[in-house]
Amino acid sequence: MQDQRVHRCVLFCLVVVFACAVLGASSEGGRSPGLSVSQGVLLRQGAPYQGIGVNYFSLFSRTLKNPADRSYEAGLKQLADAQIPFVRFMACGFWPVDWDLYLNDKEAYFKRLDAVVGAAERCNVGLIPSLFWHLSTVSDLVNEPIDCLGDPQSKTLAFIRQYTREIVMRYQNSPAIWAWEFGNEYNLAADLPNAAQHRPPVWPKLKTAAQRTSRDELTATAMLVAFNAMAQTVRQYDPHRLIITGNSIPRACAYHNTHEKNWKPDSPEQWRSVLLRDNPDPFGVLCVHVYPEKKGGYPLGAKDPQEILMRMQQLAQGAKKPLFVGEFGSPVAEAEAERATFVALLGAIEKNRIPLSAVWVFDYSAQDKEWNITFSNSRAYMLKQVGEANQRMQAPVRGAEAVSEKSPR
Repeated sequence: MQDQRVHRCVLFCLVVVFACAVLGASSEGGRSPGLSVSQGVLLRQGAPYQGIGVNYFSLFSRTLKNPADRSYEAGLKQLADAQIPFVRFMACGFWPVDWDLYLNDKEAYFKRLDAVVGAAERCNVGLIPSLFWHLSTVSDLVNEPIDCLGDPQSKTLAFIRQYTREIVMRYQNSPAIWAWEFGNEYNLAADLPNAAQHRPPVWPKLKTAAQRTSRDELTATAMLVAFNAMAQTVRQYDPHRLIITGNSIPRACAYHNTHEKNWKPDSPEQWRSVLLRDNPDPFGVLCVHVYPEKKGGYPLGAKDPQEILMRMQQLAQGAKKPLFVGEFGSPVAEAEAERATFVALLGAIEKNRIPLSAVWVFDYSAQDKEWNITFSNSRAYMLKQVGEANQRMQAPVRGAEAVSEKSPR
């Protein structure tokens, strides 16, 4: 009997050792893959991280529409060579019609997405896939109004859980995946006092709903239910990687939009409460998109985008939740003013040591007039300056102490 007990004990120990080895091998040197957060600090490979990437909006959508289009391979290589470490992109269809391949031939759909992820792995470029980019699309796909985003039993949330599960399970072991994002700027549509005038568009040829009603007016409550469904699904399969809402900066009157249905400006405390509300745990960062405002109207009493970046970074540090500027850029068509605005924004990001940010937008010809940045057009200097800023930010900082991912929150 004693020999049997010893044998069982030895066998148990071997199983434990094997399990630990497998778990250790599943991450980068025993560290969680991609980006994560500990004690309010953004981490990559176990060390504090700061980086500036680009929005590569059509990285996947162009090959989704045309499998012969593999331009993403050259684009990712160019970015890697330019010291641009990651891209944020639409990892889905935009309109309901753009999901036809997924609905009818998942194997072909994922084969195209596999190729994009594989190219990123070869180029050593990180990916932040945004899973449900356009507000109304999932609801239209399942023939439900948008308020079903707030119903845990709805077909809308069932679809969100399904697609999230499929994406995370398929790519959770890819070193290219840095984070998971819900969608794009849902918060800007929430609780609008004039919501009836801003219901989603009706384009039957694109397979949207044929009409809209008051049930297609988004509330913050419904938005947060949908966010939670996606985030909890991610956490079932990926306990470490960063999860991002994809929100823009809240309107300067967002608190009053929700509570009084008017456009009165928020106090700093009210505005701060909305920013935290709209980026709840387990979403690991405060996600905002920042652009110059032609008519002012910046929250927190800021006078320009540089000042709002500084104030939000201070707020994020106080909340112990890193700031992610998921989009920033200069929309000025006149070259000299455009450059001055861009340089000022980039300088504010670097000066305030904002952990993560991404320029809008790389290689997207549909926005040639004001936004598109390539290595050969008049905005190429932006990519060069971003690469140079990344090199400066990755230089060791004297006295900085690394934060262990095993440290308690």
